[in-house]
Amino acid sequence: MAHPTGKYADFEGLREQAVALRREGLSRRQIRDRLHVDNNDILNRLLQGEPAPEWTRRPNAKDDLRARARELRMRGWTYDQIQVELLGCSKSSISLWVRDLPKPERKRSREEAAAIARRGWEAKLRLREEERQRTRAAATNEIGSMTDRELFLLGVGLYWAEGSKRKPHNPQERVTFVNSDPDMISVFLAWLRLLDVDPAQIRFAVHIHETADVQGAEQFWADHVGVDRTGFLKTTLKRHNPATNRKNTGDTYRGCLRVDVRNGADLYRRIEGWWYGIVGAATSSDARNRT
Repeated sequence: MAHPTGKYADFEGLREQAVALRREGLSRRQIRDRLHVDNNDILNRLLQGEPAPEWTRRPNAKDDLRARARELRMRGWTYDQIQVELLGCSKSSISLWVRDLPKPERKRSREEAAAIARRGWEAKLRLREEERQRTRAAATNEIGSMTDRELFLLGVGLYWAEGSKRKPHNPQERVTFVNSDPDMISVFLAWLRLLDVDPAQIRFAVHIHETADVQGAEQFWADHVGVDRTGFLKTTLKRHNPATNRKNTGDTYRGCLRVDVRNGADLYRRIEGWWYGIVGAATSSDARNRT
């Protein structure tokens, strides 16, 4: 390595001065100005092996986060709690920062913690149910009274969504409505009365799983529609399949009620026409609104 010449000829003496100044805590700029060294390469060689004083080091962006994490850990916080407090910090970084600190003592047993979490979840569910009931009540009040025309249109849509329909492989035209919701059955029967369908033409039958309380279900539906159970058609039983994990079980399971209108071919044709009339009117209205 070539030795400096000129004003830097006494390199070793200059280095001793530079090192002494560095150990006193001076920065590179201060040493350069004090020794009048305007060559960075020479300055690097003069200070080679000497660490920079602490005050000249550029602070790490995460130094404050690290200090905060250690403070929280000393208070007994868990990694999860610290991570929530210090948004943007990974759990692995927190672990490196605080791994030399003692682990916080577990203040609750797992069972106690689970019980607390369960109570919190139950309270949340109660609030959610209260909100659901408020929304439902407000929506119910929005409906108000219903005109005959509104019931008529509703019934057409209800039947076309849930009732039996003529198909290419089964061209029968009959009016049959099956549903497990008692309210749906009530609305459908109100619609039939609006259409002046003779009650003598209406027949009922229960569809239910064979493991359920068949007689209880028959009585429930008979009471609901206001007829004698002995006037029901034969109940259709669904055979038990052990491989099926059934959800519709318990005291509230009453199967479905089938409502048939005898000699209903003409009514079915009118329902079909009404439905396609609704489709045409709705699409025309939508087209007008788009223009």
